[in-house]
Amino acid sequence: MSIVVTGATGQLGRLVIDELLTAVPAASVAAVVRDKEKAADLAERGVELRIADYDRPESLADVFEEGDRVLLISGNEVGRRVPQHTAVISAAKAAGVAQLAYTGILGGPEADFRLAAEHKETERLILDSGLPYTFLRNGWYTENYTGNLAPVLAHGAVVANAGEGRIASAARADYAAAAAAVLTGPAEEHLNRAYELSGDTAWSLAEYAAEIARQTGREITYREVPAASHLEILTGVGVPEPFAAILVDVDEAIGRGALAATTGDLARLTGRPTTPIADTIAEALRRA
Repeated sequence: MSIVVTGATGQLGRLVIDELLTAVPAASVAAVVRDKEKAADLAERGVELRIADYDRPESLADVFEEGDRVLLISGNEVGRRVPQHTAVISAAKAAGVAQLAYTGILGGPEADFRLAAEHKETERLILDSGLPYTFLRNGWYTENYTGNLAPVLAHGAVVANAGEGRIASAARADYAAAAAAVLTGPAEEHLNRAYELSGDTAWSLAEYAAEIARQTGREITYREVPAASHLEILTGVGVPEPFAAILVDVDEAIGRGALAATTGDLARLTGRPTTPIADTIAEALRRA
């Protein structure tokens, strides 16, 4: 039996592997990756590499073993995730894995914005499969914002159509620690459960702008714009129109409070408070 992480060379996947290696021997951890060379550092740490591709179902045929505890990290190609996830779920069922954890989205079936649709469908597919599951319904990563600080610093503004909505985000590392906890903890505590994961404190984009201003000593403001104007801004800087529309829709959902819930599940799973937004901003500024 192994603990298996799919998408293991992605931003979240690598952090999950890091967390697992603090809790269990490397020989008990397997990483599902497309590119063996990209994962060479994981192999050097003693992690088993299993080569497969979400887009090639046949490559997944032997990637799982009976009794494995598996983390399915959602694909990052919006619009293609349902068939990709279906291939993983089918392979996991055929192998008889003991646990299939999935990184979905805060709110699960109640999430009412477009980006949630594929996550909701994936949860339905997992339930229909009959596999023992754990749903990790991740809220927003703070890095969704801090990873894009350059234009904010260049223009002195955070631009969005989210109104006064609040966002209960946490650092990506917090979500990784939660995933590791459900994969290494007693299975009976986590099987057939859904966790609504979010940060301890919700913040507004005006507060986010003010914190950047405080840390940089620059004038940074939150500039709220209509949805149509935000769409034009995003497409004008090269964001493909379909994805820009999804981002605008997410902002509208934020305005409705869809990402504001502070459930406490994330801190309970990790056993520590979630990372304050000020800390993630400071780290991003150090790297800028």
